[in-house]
Parts: sequence; C-alpha cells; structure tokens
Amino acid sequence: MWPLLLLLQTDVESPFCTASSFHNGLYELIHDNTTESKRTINILQRMNIYQEVFLSILYRILPIQTYLEPIYFYIYTVFALQTVYVFALFITSWLLSDSWLAGALSGVWYILNRVDTTRVEFTISLRENWSIPFFALQVAAITCYLRPQLKPIHQRVVLWLVFVSTFCFCLTWQFNQFVLLVQALIIFTLDCLDFFTAEQVVSLYLMQVLNLLLVWLLQFCNTMILGSLVLSFIVSALFIKHFQTGLKTGSFVIRVGKLALHTLLVLTSTFTINYSAKKILQLKSDEHIFKFIKAKFGFGATRDFDASLYLCEEAFGLLPLDTFERLAGTVLLYPYLCTLSVLFILLLLVALSNLSTNGSGQASGEKEDRTFRMRPDVAYNLLHTVFFGLLAFSTMRMKYLWTGHMCAFAAFGVCGKEVWTLYLRVLHCNTKNAMRLIRYSVPIVILAFLSYKFWPRLMEEISELREFYDPDTVELMEWIRLKTPKQAVFAGSMQLLAGIKLCTGRVLTNHPHYEDQALRERTRQVYQIYARQSAEEVHKVLGSVGADYIVLEDSICYERRHSRGCRLRDLLDLANGHIMDGPGENERDLIPASHPRFCEAIKTDAPPYSTLFSRVFKNKTFHVYKLKKLKKKNKAESGP
Repeated sequence: MWPLLLLLQTDVESPFCTASSFHNGLYELIHDNTTESKRTINILQRMNIYQEVFLSILYRILPIQTYLEPIYFYIYTVFALQTVYVFALFITSWLLSDSWLAGALSGVWYILNRVDTTRVEFTISLRENWSIPFFALQVAAITCYLRPQLKPIHQRVVLWLVFVSTFCFCLTWQFNQFVLLVQALIIFTLDCLDFFTAEQVVSLYLMQVLNLLLVWLLQFCNTMILGSLVLSFIVSALFIKHFQTGLKTGSFVIRVGKLALHTLLVLTSTFTINYSAKKILQLKSDEHIFKFIKAKFGFGATRDFDASLYLCEEAFGLLPLDTFERLAGTVLLYPYLCTLSVLFILLLLVALSNLSTNGSGQASGEKEDRTFRMRPDVAYNLLHTVFFGLLAFSTMRMKYLWTGHMCAFAAFGVCGKEVWTLYLRVLHCNTKNAMRLIRYSVPIVILAFLSYKFWPRLMEEISELREFYDPDTVELMEWIRLKTPKQAVFAGSMQLLAGIKLCTGRVLTNHPHYEDQALRERTRQVYQIYARQSAEEVHKVLGSVGADYIVLEDSICYERRHSRGCRLRDLLDLANGHIMDGPGENERDLIPASHPRFCEAIKTDAPPYSTLFSRVFKNKTFHVYKLKKLKKKNKAESGP
C-alpha cells in the first residue's frame, strides 16, 4: 500500500498550478488542512513531493499551458526520466567494459525486461519511478569515480556528480535511507577487503551523510532521517575506523581477527547510536518496517496489524521463480550468471590475496604483480548486484533496484575483458585478436537474435491502444464530486481514499502514506468497519476522526484473493483477539466476537445501523453510508 502514497499529490494542478503565487502555494503545502481530517500537516515534511513542486513551477514558467495539460506534462516528465535511467545503465556498462556495445545491449535488455525492471507502465506516480533513475546515475558516477588512474581534478568533478545524483535520489523517495544502508554496507565490505583507498571510502560515506542531512533540512527536520540506520552506521564506521589503527597490518590470521573485531564494534555501535537517537527523538515512524523484517525472517510471529499488512502482500514475499523464466527468455539470465559466478570467485581470490599481504609494507608495484587482480569499479558493481540481488530474493518489491543494474552488469560481462580473459586463458588462446573478435561478435549476435525474436512483438504492443475501464469506480467518483460538499470527509481503505483525493479533492481520514505512527493508528481504527464491531463503536470511532461518509468495498468485505489468515478482515480479527471466519484452526487465546461483521451487518438496514448510518450510494462494488449526527440528550436525562 505504501507505494501508492503519492497518488495524493501526483496531479501537478494541486496546489502550485492553481495558487495565485509561489508563496501562497508553498504556504498551502506547509499548512495543509485539506488532506487529513481534523489535522493540519506539513506535506513537504511528511511526503517526498519536491519533484511535484518543481514541476508545478516549471509548468507555470514554460509557455506550454495552452496546448499541454498539467497531467500530461507530469506523465511525459516521468517517462523522460526512464530515458535517463537507460542512459545511466548505458554509461555504467560502457565504463566497466570500455565498449559502447555493452551500453546498447544493457538498454535493449532493460526495455525487453521492463515487466521486471520498472513499474512505470502501470503506476506512473510511484516515488521509485522518480528516484531509481537518479540512483542509477549515482551508480554510474561512483563507477567512474572508482576507475583506476583517474586524475584528481576528474575525481572532484565526478564526486560532484555523485553528490547531485544522490541528492536527487534522496529527495524523491522516503525509503532512500534503506537503499543507502545497503550501499554503505557494500562500501564497508570493500574497505575491509582492501579494494578501496581510505580517501575513496571517506568521500563516498560523506556524500551519503551530507545528502541525508540536506534532505533532512529541506523536509523541515524530518526525524525519520536522523533516526535512520544508515546515518548511525556511517558515523560508527568512520569513528571506529579513525581510532582502530593498524587495521590493515599483520599476517592473514591477525588481519581476519582485526576485521572481525572491527565489524563487531561497528555493528554494536550502530545499534547503540540508533537506539539512543530514536529514544531521544521519540521516533516511531519506521517501527512497522522493523516489525515486518523481524516477522519475515522468523524472529517470532506477530499479530501486529501494520506488520501483517506487509507480510500478507505478495509484493513483500519471496521473488517468484517465474521471474527467472522471463529473464532467461531474453537471454539476460545466462550471461549474468556466468559473469557473476566467475567474478565472484575472482573477488574471493583477490580478497584472500589482499588479506594475506601486510598492508604497511606493500608497495604499489607489488599489487600490480599479483596473479589475481580486480579493479575497484568492477568490485563495487559486483557486490552491488550481489547485495541488491539478495534483497530482491528476500522481498519481491525490491527487485526493481536489482534488475536494471543486472542488465548493465550482464552487458559488461558479454563485452568486457575480465570474464573473457579468464575463459581464453583456460582455453590457452588468450590473444589480442581472439579477444577483439569475441568481444564484438558475441554482443552483435545477441542483439541480432533479440531483434529477430522481439521486434515484431514490440511493434504490435506499440500499435495497441488500451483504455482504463472501471465503470463502478468512475461512477463513485462522479457521485462524490457532484453530490457531496467539497469539505466532506471520507473514510475507507487507503488505496480507495487516495483515488478519492486525486479525483475529487475531498478530505480523508487516512491515506497510504504509512510512515507516520499517528496515521497508522488512525488507519487501524478506521478499518474497524471491516471488523466485528458494534454499530455504536464504529460510529464513535468514525466520529472521532471527523468522518462524514464511509465507503465500503465488497472486494474487501468478502475478500477471496488472499488465503485465510491474510484477508484484511482476518488481520483485524487477530489484532482484536477474535476468531477468524471460515473453516480452519485458530489460536487458543482467540475468542468469538460478540458482534457481527460491521460491513455485512450494516447492509441489513436494521437498528441500530439504520439509526446511526444512512445509505446514500450503491453500485455493484461500493456502498457509501453517511454518518447521522447523534441527537443530544434531553436536559432531564443529563441533569442530576
């Protein structure tokens, strides 16, 4: 549900395109009282919408308003960013392989595997569609920065590119901290294995820290950033690295012991700093994520409603096996696995060689004379694809951070010298002519095969014109827009309410931005409309959050998509300590509910439901009820 959070602000008409001035538009965002009922929130602090702000200003400035509607301007911009994404993959594979054919091959693979590399086709407004292109640019800039024999002036220029791309990535996605944590772990690992210089490590760490702090300021001191694990980790790594001298000296056994101690100290310090920061800041914005991670990896079952919502979604499960069938169908999987396996073995050999050498007495020439060598930029991209691949395996939702880079990495393996050199050495034919022939012929053959197999299919897809068809939802939105007051407050499911806000501008009780503890609690309360609760209790809860209307969905009330135990009504029953519907086992401490399920019972129009609610709209999918105002008690009843 959280990937849909910015459906609330994707339309660039609101508020900047309709505000009388920049100052008024900014004020409306900072003091917004038309999104959440009974609350005034700072949208710039709570949500990552600076890109929408920038687009709104740009739309007002450019002379395009007469022939281009705001929503199309928004859509075209997001699609254009995917071009930037492909360009970044092109640059990364080209830098790694020194061949433009690798860049072309990575771009073709990205397009052919777009079902697994991007979600922009069917959900344009996702934050990841803004941020991942900038993340790919950052990876390309880091790859360039780590290239051997890069001149100091070029290093400074590339570091600026790393800074700018990291800043854009962090500003456009609220989950930047978790992605940067994985990246920081990659840098830490390569530093421990002696692939990076101390200057490179510190520079890359500082790029992350400075950008997180800058985004923290732009988001009005959002405490979720200060309480992030990545900040605690980087502070710990730099602090302990500074004081733990002689880390890279000594024999192999001594160095391994020092690294084990170093890692233990860094991790202990990280969790200590992070725990202290969250206690001081009273931060609970991301606690549901850690509850989800704890339950997902088997550290105890949970009845926590928020964590269970994630656990029961297919997107947060393991990566399906059919993903690999699709990747194999475009000839991406095979060169990727060959490149990954060969280079990973090489990395282990180089790491053992590094740890076996006394760092203090090693001359630069000695390093060049080793049997096994690996460039820092290759080592970084190798661990990048390994770490994010493991993340994708554990959580399908994260595969979009992996599959794009997978295209660039596989193209590097096909067109680069590293893998082919090892293969040709085994075959005893490692000559310049053989290397040149194979580096150019293999990618050309692959491109020719892909063109023959997929070009007709691509042309057919381009010629198709598809139309959104959901008459029940359209009918609901039109009724809300025409028949309800503009200040009416609606309660319902997060996804539906986001659509109501987008299409009608009405006020909501809750919405999909789940990184706020108070909003999560309000969502759980509103969702009692699908639990076994009395009419009086539901009316009281909805009244406390200012709801005027509730929208009930049959697809939730009678849900069959999930199995028993993962339906929304089951999650609510478990959280309330009630026995679940249908045949099957229940935990011993669960008890039968004393009331029928509200979303079913209200349709009977029997008292007390008819006393507290009146149905005002109905179609095959939705039922809308208006809350009746309770009559005040008579003075005689309220007197002594």
